[in-house]
Amino acid sequence: MDSTSRTLAGSCTSGSDLACKSSIFYRSLMGVVQTMQRVILFSGVFAVLCAPAAQAAAQSPLKIGYINSQVIIAESPAATAAQEQFRREMVPFESEMQALEGEINGLMAQYQAQQLTLTATARRIRQDEISLKQQAYQDRMAQIEAEATRRQQELVQPIMERINNIIQAIRSDSSYTFIFDVAGGGLIAADESFDLTSEVMQRLAAGAP
Repeated sequence: MDSTSRTLAGSCTSGSDLACKSSIFYRSLMGVVQTMQRVILFSGVFAVLCAPAAQAAAQSPLKIGYINSQVIIAESPAATAAQEQFRREMVPFESEMQALEGEINGLMAQYQAQQLTLTATARRIRQDEISLKQQAYQDRMAQIEAEATRRQQELVQPIMERINNIIQAIRSDSSYTFIFDVAGGGLIAADESFDLTSEVMQRLAAGAP
């Protein structure tokens, strides 16, 4: 393979190895699916009303509870259904990118087979064609990843709001000062009697808004 072919073949980090790039794209989409179980943690659902709680703390005894968001999401039928729906919606995008990959791999194979018989001008034309296809691939991949993120957030939002409302109701009904999420691993030890995870799950299963 000459220097031109090596440049076109490139590496995964250069974005030229389409098989590698496609694999990264697929893993990226699957990563978005997996993070559906963690999105709520970073979306404010478990911020747990710190301002009202702080005000209440000055007026009444401190009462603290905790939840495990990972358990809540893992056991939530709504979250599971949303995840499966997301996977189904991503299948056409995956097929589209695989088709684009096949097209570019075909052009690469054709170029490599014919490059010794091509004039310098013809080689440059082929190289430019492949480069344009590769750029189009990367641009489309970025568009799909953005759409995947948007759709993922759209699917998660209703679940997030329901869980947030339930936590807010529990805090208000039982006069909790703070409710913390232990899924992030920050809590070393705690009395299990303060664990509100089951109560959140029960209200969620019962259809609490």
